[in-house]
Amino acid sequence: MSQLIRVYEENPNPKEVSKVVDIIKGGGLVIYPSDTVYAMGCDITNNRALERVAKIKGVKLSKANFSFVCKDLSNLSDYVRQIDSSTFKLLKRALPGPYTFILPGNTNLPTVFKKKKEVGIRVPDNAITQAIVAQLGNPIISTSIYDEDEVIEYTTDPELIFEKWRSIVDVVVDGGYGGNVASTVIDLTSGEPVLIREGKGSLEL
Repeated sequence: MSQLIRVYEENPNPKEVSKVVDIIKGGGLVIYPSDTVYAMGCDITNNRALERVAKIKGVKLSKANFSFVCKDLSNLSDYVRQIDSSTFKLLKRALPGPYTFILPGNTNLPTVFKKKKEVGIRVPDNAITQAIVAQLGNPIISTSIYDEDEVIEYTTDPELIFEKWRSIVDVVVDGGYGGNVASTVIDLTSGEPVLIREGKGSLEL
């Protein structure tokens, strides 16, 4: 039975956050707010949950381009090869914020992502997301939930999201109305920033 759990961004209640984290730890799928759009995710260490997300998205897990949502840059070295100081400075300037940075992955990536040479890293400027990831103790994945309406593209009302997704995911976090502009995606694998998708994040970094 899917749950809709209200969490306030100004001061996320640890009790409510714990309920969400317990579901994620149990292999559940979560739809959660970020500093851009509502996204779907799960624990990056739970293969069965990852397979479920890939199936929903209609992609093979080994080929899926899921981003890792981290609390901050402290566990970057867990998944990313050593980066130069100018790249790190750029990340420090931009994060937390509405960006996805594609970085060279290292050998510590979860087994299902081992063949990937790069990883997308997100550190959303959203207290709810940060509280969930901090309590979980490792990143969750991020993949946008699109709307079938070609005009809307992203649903912003968590109650409408719950109505639509309740039979598919295990919990929807109601963090208030979301945005409808996705993150700006920047590829840093070659050392020089390459814009992949212009979104909410400013290009003046």
